[in-house]
Amino acid sequence: MAESRLEEYLSNPAKGLWKLAIPVMAGMSIQTIYSIVDMVFIGRLSGNAIAAVAFNMPLFFFVLGLTFGLGAGVTASIARFIGAKDKISADNSAEHAVVLGLGISVVLTTVGLVYGKQILVSIGATADVANLSWSYLRVICIGLPFMVLSAFFRSILAGEGDTKFPMTVAALGTVLNIILDPIFIFTLGFGIPGAAWATVISQIIVFIIFVYMLFVKEHSYITFRLKDFKPSSFIMKDIIKVGLPASMSMVIMSIGQLIFNRILVYFSTDSVAAYQVGGRIDMVIFLPIMSIAFALTTLVGMFHGAQKLDKVKYIIKYGLTRSFMITVVISIIVYACAPQLIMGFTKDIYIQNTAVKYLRLMSIVYPLVATAMPCGRILQGLGLGMPLLIITSIRVLLVSSPLAAFFIFIQGRPLEWIWYSMMISTVVSSIVALTWVYWTVRKFPLIKTQA
Repeated sequence: MAESRLEEYLSNPAKGLWKLAIPVMAGMSIQTIYSIVDMVFIGRLSGNAIAAVAFNMPLFFFVLGLTFGLGAGVTASIARFIGAKDKISADNSAEHAVVLGLGISVVLTTVGLVYGKQILVSIGATADVANLSWSYLRVICIGLPFMVLSAFFRSILAGEGDTKFPMTVAALGTVLNIILDPIFIFTLGFGIPGAAWATVISQIIVFIIFVYMLFVKEHSYITFRLKDFKPSSFIMKDIIKVGLPASMSMVIMSIGQLIFNRILVYFSTDSVAAYQVGGRIDMVIFLPIMSIAFALTTLVGMFHGAQKLDKVKYIIKYGLTRSFMITVVISIIVYACAPQLIMGFTKDIYIQNTAVKYLRLMSIVYPLVATAMPCGRILQGLGLGMPLLIITSIRVLLVSSPLAAFFIFIQGRPLEWIWYSMMISTVVSSIVALTWVYWTVRKFPLIKTQA
């Protein structure tokens, strides 16, 4: 099945990209709709409720960073092995992913339940929102193992070129989450913890579906034989060399969110809430780009494993140009309609005005993000994990965070200079990312796949 997909993608790479990207986009669209609806429901409680969830976001992003980063390593590893027609190694890579997911789940859940409240306070949650933040995080920690393992299952299936089934399951969970949200938040009167319970219950159901389909019905090309599992240093290194830098890059992004929250709370908790609302709109804007980037990891990995150098170069150029063109159109729409987009989240005028300013400034550089974002995924598909980590470090740690702190605390600039620092860092990181891909592709014939 996966080998027939490889032949199909080789015969028409452009069609293959959309065949992979569109199911991802559909699933992520529903997830993003949930994220927006969730924020609208929480916004009806209070501005502090939005801020309370906002202080959880760096921690949530940290978990996503570890999970999706290592998941990217799994996807790239499986795709290359399938491209090289080495099913045994592909199966072994998937088994390592499950074991890795179990280990991460135990550690993160334990740390979250024991130290969660202290962590929230240490990253800037003020006295008026700390208890609200902890009431949300405490419940989310219960569902962490199900979220982490489900994410690894999606990465495994993506590696064999199946994006439709995992995104259908994820979409089902998201729809359930949307249905449960108002019930737990308002009908049962749970408030902010109710939003967390809705998420946990829906993720448990998603996990059960994945386990049934993969281990009982054997839906996938990959075969799981965990009872015969034997650790392989080669397989683990193959996953980690791409996955660990990807994880660390997302951890750095989490640190960046933490830093910006700390700087924003210097103005007010409403400033943190405005940043959170603007970030939800960002998720919608980058849906097509993230989907294309996701598809590029699989296609580049497969073509790399099959040593089809011309196909690798073609799909990279095709994916980047389409990302840029799509985002130019979206950016124009966002700039024009920013007030209308923000209005549904909150009635607070300050939060609305601050979020609109954020969106209008960032929409200017969105097309640069759209070309830089897929570059890290392209390099992952080629088996190179470090570039993404370095590019993210430059953007967050060397440019945006220091600049924001300098503008606000040293020069005493107004809040929008935080957004200017983000814009400058986007320009710098996009130049670095595109240059890295360009030089890597130029010397691509020298890169050898590991079988």
